[in-house]
Amino acid sequence: MSNQIDAVEERVAHLIRTVEDLSDIVARQADEIDRLTRRMAMLLERMAGPDEEGAVFTDQRPPHW
Repeated sequence: MSNQIDAVEERVAHLIRTVEDLSDIVARQADEIDRLTRRMAMLLERMAGPDEEGAVFTDQRPPHW
């Protein structure tokens, strides 16, 4: 009986570690998604607004055309 309890405790410990590792991964992914979402919004805003910095986007013809 003691061996079975030890085996169950060991499996639970491994499962707890796995859950903690997955939680860390999900938290990092959420941070990355937030960062990328902010950058995408910034780029979309920059593309939609007037071209004040002289940036040339691929969908715009150069001025000499």
